[in-house]
Amino acid sequence: MAMAADTRVAEGPTPAIRLLAKLGNGAVAGVTGVSIIFPLDMVKTRLQNQKPVNGRLPYAGGVDCFRQIVRQEGVRGLYRGLVPNLAGVTPEKAIKLAINDIMRGVLAERIGTTPDRLPVAYGALAGATAGLCQFVATNPMEIVKIRMQVATASGATAVPASALGIARQLGFRGLYRGTAATLLRDVPFSLLFFPLQALLAQKAQWFMYKSREKPSTICVLAGSTVAGMVAAASVTPADVIKTRLQSSSQPTPAYRGVVDCATRIMSTEGPRAFFKGTVPRCLTMAPLFGIALMMYDMQQKILGW
Repeated sequence: MAMAADTRVAEGPTPAIRLLAKLGNGAVAGVTGVSIIFPLDMVKTRLQNQKPVNGRLPYAGGVDCFRQIVRQEGVRGLYRGLVPNLAGVTPEKAIKLAINDIMRGVLAERIGTTPDRLPVAYGALAGATAGLCQFVATNPMEIVKIRMQVATASGATAVPASALGIARQLGFRGLYRGTAATLLRDVPFSLLFFPLQALLAQKAQWFMYKSREKPSTICVLAGSTVAGMVAAASVTPADVIKTRLQSSSQPTPAYRGVVDCATRIMSTEGPRAFFKGTVPRCLTMAPLFGIALMMYDMQQKILGW
């Protein structure tokens, strides 16, 4: 009996326990990152959703948008939609980080290597799979968050929409409005981000420590931050389309889908409109994924994985 117990200990946790732990690690990592960068995400959403009024845009840029939100709605206005976002980001980041991690392990075992040495093409496949799976949690979270973020307070007595009220109004099908645009953004993002992050973290490890061991936590942070900035900038057009489709302030007639939305943006606002909010988006996604991947890596190391 003692020998059997020793064998079980030596074998380590079961795959089911590992999966639950990875999901938990991803959830903690996501909540930490989102809580820190949420005001920047608010500015990004407002910039992407703004439309000309009397020939002029409401916000002159990211700094002006930030100042107007604070002046008109107070500091609390910067955190409108945070609670539903945290409720949604917990399963979203759990799925994204855990699925990518598991897929890298599966693919590495299949070709006879380690996850840290996985070729870029296989890393892209693992990332794309993670991006595809996460939309189940991402879409409802994003549409509720966006609608709360674009709701401006018109006065001291103005009551902002609640997350529960928005969810009830939209219904189940409404919570998945703009799913095609969400996938158009999240799958390419993950396809770019995860292999680039792994490559940059390994390069940083070599540059800083002249070592080919598993990247240190600081190298994971550096690689994730840069990779997040590159991937975020690359998929900004899809994010603009998604924001417009999921916003409550759609034009009349409303957009009929991704193609119709893209066509109308191009014809009425020009190609530059597809890159509205690029800077705040990069400033949001880079630290978000930098912090999230760093937290995930730290937890994995604490567990000895």
